[in-house]
Amino acid sequence: MTLEEFVRDERMNAVIGWSLTGIVALSAIESVLTGVLLWGGFELVIVAMVSVPPLITGDWTAMVSWPLLAVAMLSVVASVAGFPSETLVYLAVAALALIVVVELETFASVELSRRFAVVFAVLTTLALQALWTIAQFYSDQWLGTEYLRSQTELQWDFVIVTVVGLVLGGLFQWYAGRFEPAGAVARAAEEAESS
Repeated sequence: MTLEEFVRDERMNAVIGWSLTGIVALSAIESVLTGVLLWGGFELVIVAMVSVPPLITGDWTAMVSWPLLAVAMLSVVASVAGFPSETLVYLAVAALALIVVVELETFASVELSRRFAVVFAVLTTLALQALWTIAQFYSDQWLGTEYLRSQTELQWDFVIVTVVGLVLGGLFQWYAGRFEPAGAVARAAEEAESS
């Protein structure tokens, strides 16, 4: 099997995708059980977002491409390997934003040009970073954590997550142009026939 066939095979994509989603779910449970509630909640949001298309369509293969899920999975479980958590948050937020944009593009009636999709993914990344900042603020207030230490650090968080969102969006644009993601062609053809 060639790489292109491997990427385009919907069943293989779904098996790998559900496996990666399961790893993120297990990591979320571990985070919650060890008292890292905010991060565990974020991981559960990723699992929920990935699960939306299969739940709505009733088709277990209706998932975003596994390479995107792999980026999300690596960003949420790499803290076990000792990577700095702040760096992982930027990647996780950008990956979640890209998952949302790809799901809208692939499974909804929304049509976006690839360039606009990247811009929309970056804007979604900034919106998710803002929600993450609000969650950190309330976690600091209610749970006694110390996520937000200074306004300068907070501003740099937005700059860095924007750059990470641009890079990840550009890489996914290249990937989608080179290997049509699993299900995108088949679902578009099915929708056109049913209209």
